[in-house]
Amino acid sequence: MAQSLDFKMLTPAIGALCLNNPARRNALTAKMWADLPALLDDIAKTKGLKVLILRGEGEHFSAGADISEFETLYATKESAGKVSQKITKAMSAMAAFPLPTIAIIRGACVGGGCALALCCDIRFADHSAKFCIPPAKLGLSYPFSDIARLIQTVGIAHAKDMMFSARIVQGKQARRMGLINQLFKADNLEGKTLEYAASTATVSSEAVRVMKHMSAAFQAGERDDTAQMQKLFADQFVSADFKEGYSAFLAKRDPEF
Repeated sequence: MAQSLDFKMLTPAIGALCLNNPARRNALTAKMWADLPALLDDIAKTKGLKVLILRGEGEHFSAGADISEFETLYATKESAGKVSQKITKAMSAMAAFPLPTIAIIRGACVGGGCALALCCDIRFADHSAKFCIPPAKLGLSYPFSDIARLIQTVGIAHAKDMMFSARIVQGKQARRMGLINQLFKADNLEGKTLEYAASTATVSSEAVRVMKHMSAAFQAGERDDTAQMQKLFADQFVSADFKEGYSAFLAKRDPEF
């Protein structure tokens, strides 16, 4: 039975990371969570990569943490703490990935699966997508970092609604809430995502890295234009990408980043 994280390049600039455990709706095992940070670190070093797509194998994105392991992994407070730390580390690694990340969402996007999707920059879904935050049904809460990302994405009122009710949110409502960026017909999801990724791959990756860093600082609570942020911005004016960008603009051609 496949229980793995599989990476491949779709084009010279676009890569795809697949959650591969279709027999359990791509639930992530403890090993998959533990493997994710190092894998993302390796993927970030892939030559030519400019955009990373995150997806699930088959008909679902992810049902979250694999509940079949709960009896063993959460048998004691100590063991529960260890696996929770691995999951938190995996989420942080996904959120900190330096290049644009896009989640393709079909079917179940539940619990830890939804939290992982929230770690991506962009979320595209089709009408089969079903979102749910069910920990309260198990006598648990969402971890603080996951709650923070949910609130930052949909606002505190919608976040409380999802967490307190543990109800299923369908695609159209998810779009209205801001939980996803776009909702497509099933036949169009792949093509539209690749089209968007290809467009994103044409911009400066270095500029995107700076903007992701600044966005993360804002999400972490920073509200002032610090000396570090000013330096990040100013350093771009002596970069090769800026020289190429304005030279291409003046020459009325497409830049080659």
